[in-house]
Amino acid sequence: MSALLTGARWRFLALATVTVVAATLLGAQPAQAARPAFKMPFLCGQTWQGNNWNGHSPAHSIDWNHYDANGNPDDLGRRVLASAGGTVLESYYSTTTGYGNTVVIGHGDGWRTRYAHLSERLVAKGDTVKLGTVIGKVGASSAKYDLSPHLHYEQIHDGSVVVAVVQGVTWSDYLKRNQTSKNSC
Repeated sequence: MSALLTGARWRFLALATVTVVAATLLGAQPAQAARPAFKMPFLCGQTWQGNNWNGHSPAHSIDWNHYDANGNPDDLGRRVLASAGGTVLESYYSTTTGYGNTVVIGHGDGWRTRYAHLSERLVAKGDTVKLGTVIGKVGASSAKYDLSPHLHYEQIHDGSVVVAVVQGVTWSDYLKRNQTSKNSC
C-alpha cells in the first residue's frame, strides 16, 4: 500500500477536515428529537392567559387562566385536552409535590407533558390519547398550597422541563400573554 495520497484522496481528506472544523466552530450538536407540534390544552377558539412568572417551580412551566367577558376568572371545571397524542404515563393525586391531581402524557422520543392541579382526572395510566382528548378538568387540587383554579402545564424533554413551544409560539421565561387555542379546530 502506497503512503502517497492521490489527488482524490487529498480532496476527500481536505473536505472531511473542513466539515469537522466548521461543525465545531458552529457549535453543531447531535440532533435533538423533534418536538411534537404541541397545541394549547384547551378547546378550539378559547383564549387563555399564560404566565410563567419569575420563581415559578419548576422553571419554564406555564400557569393558564381563563377569564369571562367581564375579566373575572372562570377556569374551574373547564376541560383540559391532550396537547399532543401519546400514552398516559401517570395519572395520580400527589400530596407531597403540590401538583394535586396530575396527568403526564408521553409523546415519544423523550417528550412528555404534565397537567396539574386538576379537579378531575379523566384518563388512567396506560390509556392512549389523541390530540384533543379530554384528559381532565381545571381545578385547584394542590394538597400543599392554597391556589386559585388554574392549569399548571409543563413540556418535558428527557426528564427536564424545557421552554414550552405552544402552537409554534415560544414561551420564553417570565412572560404573561394571551393565546387562543387551535386544538382540534
